[in-house]
Amino acid sequence: MNSRSTRPDKESADPSAASANSDPVARFEAALKELEEIVARMEDGELPLEQSLQLFERGVALARDCRAALDTAELRVKTLLDNESATTPPDPSED
Repeated sequence: MNSRSTRPDKESADPSAASANSDPVARFEAALKELEEIVARMEDGELPLEQSLQLFERGVALARDCRAALDTAELRVKTLLDNESATTPPDPSED
């Protein structure tokens, strides 16, 4: 049986956690890493039902956070590409 807690207190143990809270890329990477850890623990099949349910709930929340971060990044890329095409003058050689 695994004795790890369902939600390790990473923020208090990691001095870089404060800066990670303000960096969306760092938040995404931390959430993805935690989600991968949860999946690995659940795949072991050694957890009691209640702990499995808690981890599943946490995993769903992390997956939603990751999806939202990816959606935001996709929108930023689209906006940048749209702005670039709007400010690029037409190529006279294409006429």
